[in-house]
Amino acid sequence: YVLQLHSNSDKGDGSVKYILTGEGAGTIFIIDDTTGDIHSTKSLDREQKTHYVLHAQAIDRRTNKPLEPESEFIIKVQDINDNAPKFTDGPYIVTVPEMSEMGTSVLQVTATDADDPTYGNSARVVYSILQGQPYFSVDPKTGVIRTALHNMDREAREHYSVVIQAKDMAGQVGGLSGSTTVNITLTDVNDNPPRFPQKHYQLYVPESAQVGSAVGKIKANDADTGSNADMKYTIINGDGSGVFSISTDKETREGILSLKKPLNYEKKKSYTLNIEGANTHLDFRFSHLGPFKDVTMLKIIVGDVDEPPLFTMPSYVMEVYENAKIGTAVGTVTAQDPDTANSLVRYFIDHNTEEDRYFTIDASTGTIKTAKVFDREDTPWYNITVAASEIDNPGLVSHVPVGIRILDINDNPPELAREYDIVVCENAKPGQVIQTITATDKDNSANGARFHFSLDEGLSLNPNFTLRDNEDNTASILTRRRRYSRTTQDIYYLPVLISDGGVPPLSSSSTLTIRVCVCERDGRVRTCHAEAFLSSAGLSTGALIAILLCVVILLAIVILFITLRRSKKEPLIISEEDVRENVVTYDDEGGGEEDTEAFDITALRNPSAAEELKYRRDVRPEVKPVPRHHPSSSLDSIDVQEFIKQRLAEADLDPSVPPYDSLQTYAYEGHRSEAGSISSLDSATTHSDQDYNYLGDWGPEFKKLAELYGEIESERTT
Repeated sequence: YVLQLHSNSDKGDGSVKYILTGEGAGTIFIIDDTTGDIHSTKSLDREQKTHYVLHAQAIDRRTNKPLEPESEFIIKVQDINDNAPKFTDGPYIVTVPEMSEMGTSVLQVTATDADDPTYGNSARVVYSILQGQPYFSVDPKTGVIRTALHNMDREAREHYSVVIQAKDMAGQVGGLSGSTTVNITLTDVNDNPPRFPQKHYQLYVPESAQVGSAVGKIKANDADTGSNADMKYTIINGDGSGVFSISTDKETREGILSLKKPLNYEKKKSYTLNIEGANTHLDFRFSHLGPFKDVTMLKIIVGDVDEPPLFTMPSYVMEVYENAKIGTAVGTVTAQDPDTANSLVRYFIDHNTEEDRYFTIDASTGTIKTAKVFDREDTPWYNITVAASEIDNPGLVSHVPVGIRILDINDNPPELAREYDIVVCENAKPGQVIQTITATDKDNSANGARFHFSLDEGLSLNPNFTLRDNEDNTASILTRRRRYSRTTQDIYYLPVLISDGGVPPLSSSSTLTIRVCVCERDGRVRTCHAEAFLSSAGLSTGALIAILLCVVILLAIVILFITLRRSKKEPLIISEEDVRENVVTYDDEGGGEEDTEAFDITALRNPSAAEELKYRRDVRPEVKPVPRHHPSSSLDSIDVQEFIKQRLAEADLDPSVPPYDSLQTYAYEGHRSEAGSISSLDSATTHSDQDYNYLGDWGPEFKKLAELYGEIESERTT
């Protein structure tokens, strides 16, 4: 039952009908339409809906007309304590540093109650601790959890599980409650110094341990964790501080002992080290618990090991002269057994490379000898490896590198530094330097640093060129006369003798090639190629070009004429039946005396000139002729018939002659008369004592004339 609706118009006779509308009408709330009583059909939950708005009206049952205006009323749901407090964020995980002060706040928990906080104590929550005492406490009103003890030590207990209860009705009897779990972990602080488990340690290390290798480990214990347990190990004193070193392994927090210097049992059998382990991250709040470091003593025992032989030097450098005989002693290596037994040592060479086979070693004495003859200029240095082992224990082997330097002796003569292309101008003057030459020597500076240049003394005095030693390992080539002629001789050869300053001194001979070239007045080379023969006769360049053009035109006319004749030529054989009676005619005429292209008529008129100039002018010779000199008496004694036969034989054997027959005419004057000849043909061979050098000073108008007479003078001098 909720309530009853009543209208003043209701007389109790059932004529009034009550109607209920609004939230929950007909479902949650029903009304008796005669009496107006309202009942709820199900339980109400205030936490779901706190009130309902309804509308009621009274109507006439017979006419269904309202008797009164519609009225509104509100049904409020009254709260009861039907909801327990809840921790919506639980369970909780929280940390707090160890050794914290009592009352240090750890966490604040909050519980919610769905009941109406404005009505009674249904939503008034009180907190209490069910589990976790006496280590922690909780504030009943705020739910703040605090530490309840002094100096809680993580190393004693690290994890705690605390159960907190929230109860409504202000904690009174009959109130509802809820609980949650708070997992509390104590975090570490550096409150524990490191400690070595022992104050004395002993370590055995064999003397064969390699330098830089780890020979042992040591560790100081620290109850802390993380960075609070990090530490550093150092050697603070002891007689082994210079032989051993210690480092820290950050993962295992161990001290790694390493060897800095090699051990020798025969010299020192034990070492003592004082090792300190100290924390690297200190918390000064707990310095009163220190010091945060510890020291222990480590005694190292050196173990005796059978060691390989030890060479007296870490490496050897030896020297031997090149060209030394096979079996020449180079040097000696020495090794000894470092052990107390002092066993005998055997030496040998590791033949790992080809160079190792060039030397031998005495197995007993260690003397190294040559096995081949060396050439310093080929290989100046050799590297070999010598090994030594104990006779009693051949498995123990030690090695040493040996470098062998090949010393130089003067076994290479000097030679020209390069091929020289030497040019001399036709208008050169006596004493003019035309080239400076240098020399090289494959030997080192001790055997050939100073070179001496000279002309070959076995030859006669050279009238054309001379050599001057500059005394700085160079020499100058100088001219000895005025003017040179290419037409007379275009290449000269000058033998040069070069000697070094070694012991014993060596020398070599080289031949320089000197070309004669045409140069400008300032010394620049104009041309070095052979010019046409007629150019010496004074023809200008324009005249030569005109002659060439005429020759080309004549050749074109001849080719055209031959082409026309071939097109009209009759067959040579008139009848195929009788070829014997036919005469074949050729209209080809010989050149006669005018044919000067094939033969030089002056060669027959002047036999002396013919001996010097025998090559044909219509064919360019591949090799320049070498002048041959014969006594004039032999030329005069040659008969004309014999002379012509000789020329005919030469023409028949000459592969460069044209492949056709030609008629040659010889006009030979015969032997020279007693009175001499007045012909101008022999004027070129006459001698004169006149000096024509002054023509060169007359200016450019007389340049050609000076060159012509200069060539004549050069030929005469030669």
